[in-house]
Amino acid sequence: MTRRSAPAVVPPSLRAWLGLIAALAALVVVVLGVLFADDSEPGTVDARIGSALYGVGPPWRHIALATDFLGEPGGAAPLVIAIMAVCLLLRSPRAAVLVVAGVGLTVGTATLLKSVVGRTIHGENLSYPSGHTAFATALALVVALLATGRLGLGRTAGTWLVLAAALAAGAAMGWAQVALGAHYPTDVLGGWCTALAVMPATGWLVDRTADRMTDRPVDRMADAGRRQRR
Repeated sequence: MTRRSAPAVVPPSLRAWLGLIAALAALVVVVLGVLFADDSEPGTVDARIGSALYGVGPPWRHIALATDFLGEPGGAAPLVIAIMAVCLLLRSPRAAVLVVAGVGLTVGTATLLKSVVGRTIHGENLSYPSGHTAFATALALVVALLATGRLGLGRTAGTWLVLAAALAAGAAMGWAQVALGAHYPTDVLGGWCTALAVMPATGWLVDRTADRMTDRPVDRMADAGRRQRR
C-alpha cells in the first residue's frame, strides 16, 4: 500500500546543479565577508558602481523607494502571505513551507552575518550582506522552483529559469539599495549569494522531511499487515 506524496519543492533534476551553485555562492559570501570584515569604506568596485547608481532623481528614486519598501516588514509580510496562498491554491504545501522556512533562514543568516562581519555604512549601520537583496532573491527562488515543477521543465530549462528569476529579483532590489545609498554593491552581491546558498539547502531539507513523514504511516500499515498475516 502506498500513500501519494506531494511534489518535491526542488525537482530532482535540479538538485545537483543547485547544490553546486549553492556551494559556490557560499564560498563567495565567505570570501567577501573576510575581505570586508570590520570595514567602513567602499572598495574599488563599490566606488565605481556606486558613483554611477547613487543619488538618482525622480522618477527613479520613487521606484527605488517602492522597491526598498518590499523588503521592509510592512511590504515583505503581504508578499510572503500572498505567495504562500498561491502555493496552497496550487496544492504545493512544500513550497508554502519553503516560503516561510527558506525565506526566514535566508534573512536570519544575513542578519547573523552582519554582526559577524561587522562592515558598516553611514556610521554604525551594519551593511554586509544586504538583507533586502537576500529576501527578494529568496522569494524569487521559491516562485521559480514552483513554476519549474508545475511546468515540468527539465534540468537545463529549469536551472536557467531559477537563475534568471534570482538574478532579476536580486538586481532589482540590489539596484534600489545602492541607488538609495543603503548598501555597497558588494553588500548586494553578498545578499544575493546568501539566498542562493541557503534556499536550495532548505528546499532539500523540506523535501527530505516531508518524504520521511509520508513514508512513516505507510511503513506502520505495512508492518501491521504483515503481523496480521502471521
